[in-house]
Amino acid sequence: MLEEILSQVQSGMLSINEAKKKLATFENLGFAKVDHHRNKRQSFAEIVYGEGKEAKHIISIIQSLKKRNNQVLVTRVSKEKAETIQSVCPEFIYNKTARVLYWKEPIEREAKATDNGYIAVICAGTSDLKVAEEAAVTAEVLGSEVRRIYDVGVAGIHRLFNHLEEIQNATVSVVIAGMEGALPSVVGGLVSHPVIAVPTSVGYGANFNGLSALLTMLNSCASGISVVNIDNGFGGGYNAVLINKLAQKGVRKNENALL
Repeated sequence: MLEEILSQVQSGMLSINEAKKKLATFENLGFAKVDHHRNKRQSFAEIVYGEGKEAKHIISIIQSLKKRNNQVLVTRVSKEKAETIQSVCPEFIYNKTARVLYWKEPIEREAKATDNGYIAVICAGTSDLKVAEEAAVTAEVLGSEVRRIYDVGVAGIHRLFNHLEEIQNATVSVVIAGMEGALPSVVGGLVSHPVIAVPTSVGYGANFNGLSALLTMLNSCASGISVVNIDNGFGGGYNAVLINKLAQKGVRKNENALL
């Protein structure tokens, strides 16, 4: 990219001021500074947290991001706010359950998705679906295949065992649960890959808005479990993508070494 911009300046196709804008690491919109360097540092564009932001501000931010990236993701967006944004940016898709708004440039895939591993998103109950879908959609927008395994909580443990082989073959599992938050410990004792536990605020009074589930997950006796914040489906999905990418990078490296 740098060489291309410098060549355009040299040939007169691009002015120095235009080149400076293209090379800038962030864009100052006045109310926000959009980080255009995030993709280079972390492999993904800046993710926009939509809660608390006005629709007009989100529109400006995503239009800026869309110019330089092949995907844009906005989390925690209400249905009403999403409709306002889509009236200006109709190419963006809204997932009502996940409360996620996103755009992704179509990419022709040469290999099957299963060749790149997959993430299992496992949800204890349908009351946890908002958080589970936030994790699943985040992972999909960022380029990973996701297998959804929902409503398999410990109150009916036989439902989980019905999907055991599919779970065990995943690269990483994101396990979402409210109430007492026991499901990640069960999954952690059945798999040989990392488990990312996501506590939810679902539960009665002594659940303390997810605190009981969080403490259960932090105190899990199963090895290989990491825990993100309460209701943080995005964090669980994002971390799972990073693990999946590293795993597949290692696979490709080993395959090349055998050639």
